[in-house]
Amino acid sequence: MAYAFMIEPQYYTAFENEDELIEKCQEWGLLSEKATKVKTFYYKGNGLNVPCTIIGFVDHMAAVIQLDNEQKHCIHPSYLKEMQASSYSIKNPIGAGAGTGTDKPSEPVAVSHTEDILSPDPASNSEEIPSGSIEIDSEFDPDDDEDTSSGLKGDPDGLVEEYIGPANGAASTAKPKAKTAGKAKSTKIDLPDGKVKMSAVVKEFTTVPNHFSDNDDEVIIYEAVTITDPDVVDIGEAWSSHSATMKKQELEVGDVLTFEAKIIKKKLTKNPVPYKINNPSKIQKED
Repeated sequence: MAYAFMIEPQYYTAFENEDELIEKCQEWGLLSEKATKVKTFYYKGNGLNVPCTIIGFVDHMAAVIQLDNEQKHCIHPSYLKEMQASSYSIKNPIGAGAGTGTDKPSEPVAVSHTEDILSPDPASNSEEIPSGSIEIDSEFDPDDDEDTSSGLKGDPDGLVEEYIGPANGAASTAKPKAKTAGKAKSTKIDLPDGKVKMSAVVKEFTTVPNHFSDNDDEVIIYEAVTITDPDVVDIGEAWSSHSATMKKQELEVGDVLTFEAKIIKKKLTKNPVPYKINNPSKIQKED
């Protein structure tokens, strides 16, 4: 039986082994730092209370789970964590049975890469996303001439942004931005789809706001980021989460690293850093 409320990802990063899954769950707060194995998680939304398996992630804000019918669903890790509490209320809209195809999402949905995860036609999803959900567009293009940030606010990861609409008719009265003569656009980089070999220099340690947590998220900003294999591509600056894996490296500013990772286009909030390094592995510090 297919569930109509499911938000299936068109692409995601699958966990290669249980160690990666445990580490990510610890980063999300789904497992304790001392956990050595994965526990059973439950999905308790839309009138359901069924076991689910965490199989991967789109990014730090969107975990990918798989239900008993093998459908994949994107969900914010914070909401999945709330569902594990025995006191969590299973909401079911009046007059709609679970799995009937008429259910509406009962948990807020925080999904980045919205244009990739949801169907290409926004109208087809207008009735599937509740008014309280968070629609996030993390594919910010720093080279775009239009001012797309005036109606945006920061997300919990401090990584992507939520569109909340123009304020006081600002969109209709905004004047076109004047183009500066002789200003050249930066060259756009075609990023590879999968993991590649990379090198980078640690530039800065900082934090970004997380509105779903009492604590800010720790991140690392890198400079001289370069894809070294299969092709040499100069990236410039990029950032990553300062995860438990990175903390084990005991990094300092100026450290030169080599590693394997996936790099995507995602702007760091309040910082002009346009690319994110996801799930680095085989990390080595150069002498």
